[in-house]
Amino acid sequence: MIPTAGGAIVFTDIVGFTQLTDQHGDDAAVALLELQDSLVHAALPADSRVVKELGDGLLLWFADARAAVETSLYLQWRFAQQSTTGGIPLWVRIGLHWGNPRRRGDDIIGRDVNLTSRIAALAGPGEVLCTDAAADAAGNIDRVTFSPLGPVFVRGIVEPVPLLRVVGDTGDPRRDGPPTDRRST
Repeated sequence: MIPTAGGAIVFTDIVGFTQLTDQHGDDAAVALLELQDSLVHAALPADSRVVKELGDGLLLWFADARAAVETSLYLQWRFAQQSTTGGIPLWVRIGLHWGNPRRRGDDIIGRDVNLTSRIAALAGPGEVLCTDAAADAAGNIDRVTFSPLGPVFVRGIVEPVPLLRVVGDTGDPRRDGPPTDRRST
């Protein structure tokens, strides 16, 4: 069940999935989807869930913004270590936003979900982008920096959206440690 209070919305999207399917076939595409699915399900904290599968992407819900940031970075770290049996790399882009989507059954919808989807589409391979709202809700996280990209016009959203690139050190970003400054200049 999705709480009615705010939460972190995360979209994943496999980069170049259509081209990959065209070049390597449907079996390779299915293998890549299954790999992404298994890594995501294994990484999700108890108070989060996969809301739905969207072709080659996933819509995720987190009750905690810090957990969403840490899990997104952890997933990028895990994705970078993986490839399918055919040696096809798993390149994923991730968008993250803190908001108050509307529930529709087990689904979530609304402006915040649409915005998060658009943010994911702007991310590069292996990149996590987020909004100020997500960074503010996450607070200080050890070994994680939020680098401002400035206001960006996002398709379908009237006002430019200030975006940040989420950068973690190499390795598992979910290790405990003292808080550090979270915004770079």
